[in-house]
Amino acid sequence: MIMENNVSVVIGPNCNLPAVSFGAIANFYDIPFFPWGLATSRALEDQDRFWTVATLNAGSYALGVALHETMKHFGWTDFAFIYSTVGDSDKCSVLKEDIEKAVSDFNDDIQISFFYEFPEYAISQAETTRLLKALKSRARIFSVCLSDDMGIKRDFALSLVDAGMMNDEYVYLFVDPRTRGFVTQEDGVIMDVWIDRYGRKDGRDDEAKAAFQRIFILTDLIPDGVNYTSFGKEVIRRIVDPPFNCTTGCAASRYQIPAVYAGQLHDAVYLYALALNRTLKDTPEKYRDGKTIMYNAFGTFNGWSGQVTMNVNGTRSPTFFLFSLDRNGETITQGNVFVDGTYATLTQSYKTEADLWWNRAGNARPLSEPICGYKGDNCPLTWDQQYLGIVLGACAVVIFMGSCLIILAIYFYISKQRENERSDKLWEVSSLSLIKAKSKAGMESMRSLQSGPSTTSTKMTIDSKKDSLHYGFFIYNREIVVASKYSTRVNVMEDNRVEMRMLRLIEHDNLNRFIGLSTDGPQMMSIWKYCSRGSLQDLIKQGKISLDAFFIYSILRDIINGLNYIHHSPLICHGNISSECCLVDERWVVKISYYGLHWIRSQEKRRKKDLLWTAPEHLRNDDIFGSKEGDIYSFAVVASEVITKSSPWDLENRKERPEEIIYMLKKGGDIPMRPTLTLGENMDINPAMLHLIRDCWGENPRDRPTTDTIKSLLRSMHSGRSDNLMDHVFNMMENYAGSLEEEVEARTRELVEEKKKSDVLLYRMLPRQVADKLKLGQSVEPEQYDAVTIFFSDVVKFTNLAAKCTPLQVVNLLNDLYSTFDGIIDEHDAYKVETIGDGYLCVSGLPHRNGNEHIKEICSMSLAFMACLKHFKIPHLPKEQINLRVGINTGPCVAGVVGLTMPRYCLFGDTVNTASRMESNGKPGHIHLSSDACRILNVMFPSFRTEPRGEVIVKGKGVMETHWLIGQDGDIDGDFDRPERSLPDRLKQDSPLYRQYQRKTTMELDKIDKID
Repeated sequence: MIMENNVSVVIGPNCNLPAVSFGAIANFYDIPFFPWGLATSRALEDQDRFWTVATLNAGSYALGVALHETMKHFGWTDFAFIYSTVGDSDKCSVLKEDIEKAVSDFNDDIQISFFYEFPEYAISQAETTRLLKALKSRARIFSVCLSDDMGIKRDFALSLVDAGMMNDEYVYLFVDPRTRGFVTQEDGVIMDVWIDRYGRKDGRDDEAKAAFQRIFILTDLIPDGVNYTSFGKEVIRRIVDPPFNCTTGCAASRYQIPAVYAGQLHDAVYLYALALNRTLKDTPEKYRDGKTIMYNAFGTFNGWSGQVTMNVNGTRSPTFFLFSLDRNGETITQGNVFVDGTYATLTQSYKTEADLWWNRAGNARPLSEPICGYKGDNCPLTWDQQYLGIVLGACAVVIFMGSCLIILAIYFYISKQRENERSDKLWEVSSLSLIKAKSKAGMESMRSLQSGPSTTSTKMTIDSKKDSLHYGFFIYNREIVVASKYSTRVNVMEDNRVEMRMLRLIEHDNLNRFIGLSTDGPQMMSIWKYCSRGSLQDLIKQGKISLDAFFIYSILRDIINGLNYIHHSPLICHGNISSECCLVDERWVVKISYYGLHWIRSQEKRRKKDLLWTAPEHLRNDDIFGSKEGDIYSFAVVASEVITKSSPWDLENRKERPEEIIYMLKKGGDIPMRPTLTLGENMDINPAMLHLIRDCWGENPRDRPTTDTIKSLLRSMHSGRSDNLMDHVFNMMENYAGSLEEEVEARTRELVEEKKKSDVLLYRMLPRQVADKLKLGQSVEPEQYDAVTIFFSDVVKFTNLAAKCTPLQVVNLLNDLYSTFDGIIDEHDAYKVETIGDGYLCVSGLPHRNGNEHIKEICSMSLAFMACLKHFKIPHLPKEQINLRVGINTGPCVAGVVGLTMPRYCLFGDTVNTASRMESNGKPGHIHLSSDACRILNVMFPSFRTEPRGEVIVKGKGVMETHWLIGQDGDIDGDFDRPERSLPDRLKQDSPLYRQYQRKTTMELDKIDKID
C-alpha cells in the first residue's frame, strides 16, 4: 500500500500492538508516522528503533513518572499496583510494565510493594470483596487500573466498602491515560461513575458516591463532567460533511458524543501540517523524508488535547492532572504533574491538606504503613509498657551504681588524702633533721663526695662551702644537701602542697632533685641535692678548668635539655635561670636547680645583680614569674659566660654598674645592649653556635627559638659524634695514651704558637676588634668616633735622600726607620693605619675608645719619634740625618673596613684632611698641632709644653691658628734640640702678619715716651 499509493504519512493506528508493528514498517520506508489515542507503549519512545515516529498521546511510562512524583510529594514510600484486564486486555497490562519500569529507574526509597491482577473471568462482587480482604496485610496506598466499561469501577469501590478498606487508612489512586474521570459514557449517554447503569439494582449509589469521594484519579485529560466541550460538538456537527459524509450511520445517539481521544487525532494531523510546512519552506524535496519531518516536528503548540510539547526524541511531554470529588460530588483539580522524560514537577492546586483530606478524621494524610503495621499487630507500646520496666531497672541500677560510686569516691578521697599526707611528709623537712657539719672528721662516717683534699680539683667538700645570706649546707638523711634561704615566710596553701608533691616526683638527668621544704625553723628554706662541683658561676670564677668546644657544647646541651623538660611540664617555665642555679655534679653533668616555688620567690626582694640574667620585657614589667621566652634569653646570657669564661656581662672589665646595665636593657633601642662574645685564645667555637646565642637573646620574644629548636640545632652542630662528655674524655685518654706528656705539650704549644702567629699577622693588618669580627664571619659596619687624634708624618727631603741610594737601600732604610717607629707605637695606645712611601699615618682613640687619652698618646708618641731620630743612623750614608715633619689634629672620625680582597681599615672625615694639612704645612723637625688638638692637650694634659705658631694659610681651610708641640715636663731628651726663640723672631719666620705685630709694638713704645 505504501509503495503503490505513494503514502506520505501514516496517522494511526491508535492501539499499542499495531502501532509498534507499523512503527517498524514506517522506519524501514522512512515515512513519518503519528500514532495517537490508545498507543501508549514505552517501546514507541525508543528512537533507535522508531526514529520516524512521533506519539501524540501521553505515554504510560510518563504516567509512571507522574505517579512516582505524586508518591514522593505525599511522602509515601510503599504502594501496591492492582489491575484487571477485564474490559480492556491491552491498556492495564502495558501500563503495569511501564509503571514498574519508571519507578525502578529512580532507584530511591519509593517502591511498589506488590502487583495484583484480578482474574479475567467474571467473578461476583462477593468474590472480589474476599480477594480484596487478602490485600489488607500488604499495603495501604493502592494504584488502580480498571476499565471504564461494565461498571467495573463502581463494583470495585463497593467491594472496598464491603471489605472494610474504605476508611481513613487507605488511599486509592486510579491511573488511566484515557478516561473521562468520574463519569462514564455509553450509547451517547454520560453518567456519573457511581450511578448504577447496568441493572445492578442494589440501591447503593450513595455508598458508591461516598466511596469515590475517597478516590483520586491521575490522568492526562481534563474531564468536563456531563457537558461536552465546544470542540466535541464541532466534531459531531462536521462528521456529516465531506469527506466523511456520515449521515444515517452516525445518527444514533451513541455517536453524538466524540471519543475522549478525538482531540489527539486533531493534534496529530495539525502537528504533521506544521512539520510539513517547515519542511516545504526549508527543503521541499524532502517532504516525504521521515527524519526531516521528525526534525521539524519539534516544538510547542496549543491543541485540542491541551498544550502539546514535542521533545527531541519524538514524544510528547505531557501534563497529568490529579482529580478528586468535593462534598457535592463535583470534580475538582487538586494539582498537575508536568513530565519531561524522567523529570517531573507537581504543582498543587489545593491551599492546605485539609482541603485534600476533608473527609478523613483530623484532616490527616494517611501513612504508607499504619503505625500499628498492616496487620494491626505491631502497634507501638505505651510509655508505661515500653519504658516503665526499663526506667525502674535503670533507677535501681543508677541507685546501686550511685551508691557504689559514692562509696568508691569516699574511699578514694580518703586514700588520696592519706596518700597526700604521706607525700607531704616526703617534702616536709624538719629543721631538726638538718645537721650542720663542722669538720671533715665528722664527715668520715657520711658518704663523701671526694676522698681527700686537692688544690687542683674542682670538687667542693662541705668544708669548703660556707653559709651565706642566701644558701646553707647541711647533712640530711646521710646526704649532703644545699638549702636556699628565704627572708620571708609564706603560708603553704593546698595548691602549694600540690606543687611540692609534683616537684618531689621530678626526675631528670639535667634537673637537680628537689628534696623538700623546711618551714618549722627560724628561716624558711627549700632543700636541694648537693652537687659536688658547685655552680657554673663558681667554676668560671675559679678558672681551674679548660673549657674546649666540646666541653662548652656539653654544658649548653645539658642546660637546654633541663629547660626543655621544664617547658613541657606543668611548671611551664623556670623564671630565674642563671649560672648560679646551674649546678655541676661529680660527673660534669649540669643540673638546673631552684625551679618552681614561684609563690615563695615572688615575696623575695631580688638583688640588682640577680637581674642581669632577666629578659628585658620582664625587667620593664617587673615580672617575677618569667616565661619560656625569658628562659631562652637567660640561657643565652649563661652561654655567653661559658664561652667567654667571664662573669655575667664581664662586670670586672666594664665601667657600667649592674644598675646601669639594667637601665640600658629596659631602654632597649635599635641595637640593644647585650653581653660581648669575645672568644679567648685557643677557642674553636662553631660560628653557628654564636649566631644561635645571639638569636636567643633577641629583643623580640617571639623571634627567640624554642627549646626544641635549640636542641635540634645543637645536635646538628655535633652530628656524627658521641654526646657524652665522659665518652669524650675517655676517647681523649685513649688517643693520647701512647704519647708522652712532653710531646703533647710541645704539639699543643706549636699549635698555639702557629695560631698566635696567624692572629698576630692578622692583628697587624687590622685592629683586633675588627679582626675578631671578621674571623667570626660577621660584617664590620662603619663606626662613628666622636673624638680621635690623627698623626701624619713625612720624611723631609726624602726624594733627595732616595736619589743617593739604590732601591734596595731605600727599602732597607724605610724598614729600619718604620720598625723603630712600630716599637714606639706598641708602647702607646695608638694604631698604625698605613704607610705610603715615606708617609706614616697613626691614630689613637679608635677602634678602642680611650676617653681623652688619645691626644696624650699621640703627642707622647710624636715626641718619642723625634727623640729616636737623634740616634738613628743610615748605614750607607753615615753623615746624613733623618728629619720628620709631623702634623696632629683632633676631632670626629668615621672608620671602617673597605674591600673584600686585601681589606683595609680606613679613616674618613675632615679630621683626617686637617691632620694631613698640618703635616704638609709644618716644618722639618717640628710637631705641628691644630688649634683643636692644642686646646684639648693644654686643658687635659698641661704637662705638655706648646707654643703658638700664629695664623697660617692652609689650603682648603683658609687661615688657621696653629701651634708647635715643644715637649713635656720631665723629658730626658728635652725639646729635641729646638732653641727657644723670642716672639718677634717666631713671627718673622712663621707668620705673614709680622708687620702688624711690629706696628703694634711701635705704638706701645710711643705711648711710653709720652708718659715720660
